[in-house]
Amino acid sequence: MAHKDRKYHKHRGCRNQGYGSSKKHRGAGSRGGRGNAGSKKHKWSWFSKYKPDHFGKRGFKRPVDVIKRENIINVGDLDKNLEKFKNEKKIEVRGKKYYIVLRSMGYDKLLGSGRIRNAFIIKIDKYSQRALEKVNEVGGKIEDGS
Repeated sequence: MAHKDRKYHKHRGCRNQGYGSSKKHRGAGSRGGRGNAGSKKHKWSWFSKYKPDHFGKRGFKRPVDVIKRENIINVGDLDKNLEKFKNEKKIEVRGKKYYIVLRSMGYDKLLGSGRIRNAFIIKIDKYSQRALEKVNEVGGKIEDGS
């Protein structure tokens, strides 16, 4: 649309500029308040038609004490951080195998992502089937952590 054909351009010089009485274009009184004002009163029919889900609640929020986040580590991360864990004395060397207690390191579960080259004896409560397979392939084993 050309600039000169716009409504506000045509109404320049006109006292009320297309809004009828000049009182109607003052503040938010002519529209029944700004925003969602009157949504439960005089604008209820509009809200119930066009925004039916605006009011009310949906779902629920779980209590914080019910939410448990498991701290996980992958088999590949054990192999990758082997030197770091040895320096921090979190891994014990037993012959050609490395003994590690994951619960004392703050981990709850062992997963099987990544490559493993060294034999580990890992003590943990929860582990995936893939982690068990990978540890057994290189001659290690997973012991129950409890």
